[in-house]
Formats: sequence, C-alpha cells, structure tokens
Amino acid sequence: MYKIIAAAALVTLSALASPNLATAGSTPAPAGAYAYIGYPNDGQVVPANKPFKVWFGLRYMGVAPKGVKYPNTGHHHLLIDSDLPPPDQEIPSDRNHLHFGAGETETTIQLPPGKHTLQLLMGDDAHVPHNPPVYSKKITVIAR
Repeated sequence: MYKIIAAAALVTLSALASPNLATAGSTPAPAGAYAYIGYPNDGQVVPANKPFKVWFGLRYMGVAPKGVKYPNTGHHHLLIDSDLPPPDQEIPSDRNHLHFGAGETETTIQLPPGKHTLQLLMGDDAHVPHNPPVYSKKITVIAR
C-alpha cells in the first residue's frame, strides 16, 4: 500500500516538474495587483457598429510601454469574446486580443450586434502575463 502511494507521489512530482506544463510568466506581479474595466459596466448596452469608449483601470501596479522592463509595471491587453490565453506564452495579437503597448489606458472599439465579453490582461515588457497573472473580471456588454 505504501509503495503505491509513494509511486503516485513520485509521478505527481515528476508531472509538476515537467516543462510541458503551463506556468505563469517570469515577471513577478506586485501583491494584490488587479485590473478592472472602468467603462462600460457589466451588462451595459453599447451602440452596435458604432465606436464607444473602453477605459482601463489598474491598482497596485504601474503602466509602462512594451519593451520597458521596470519592476511592478506592464501594459494592457483587451480581450474581446475570448478566454484568458496560456499564462506562460506571449499574448496573441489579433482582433480578439488588442495590445496597448504604448501604455494606453483607454481605447475606442466597435462591436457588431449581439452579446460580447470584455476582459483586461496585463502583459510584461514582452507581452507575457505576469506571475501571478493580473487581469480583470470578464464583463458582458450588449451591442444594439
């Protein structure tokens, strides 16, 4: 019985040490840091196919442009209709993963009619999430 438990523990420890498992990026995040979407609000109706403003909030952390490696800083990425990407890889750059590498704290977007999700994710100087990842609550907006 003890040999089986010891073998299971060894397999578990080996799996945890495997380089194939996703881990967070190598840039540390300050304790308690979090991002939030200041506008629009969760459940809010926004104009369909017309620009509207999205502004980003951040607590206990600073904003710095991409390529600037300074402690406790990063830059925003807005995820539209997307889940959080793997925490150990560069955040994709496409129509669902918008990068704000100049240090922007707001943007204007437009969405087609329907229900959409928005979420912020902070990236380090190389667009990789911090450790632990700093992200906002995912909100839903309705474009009409």
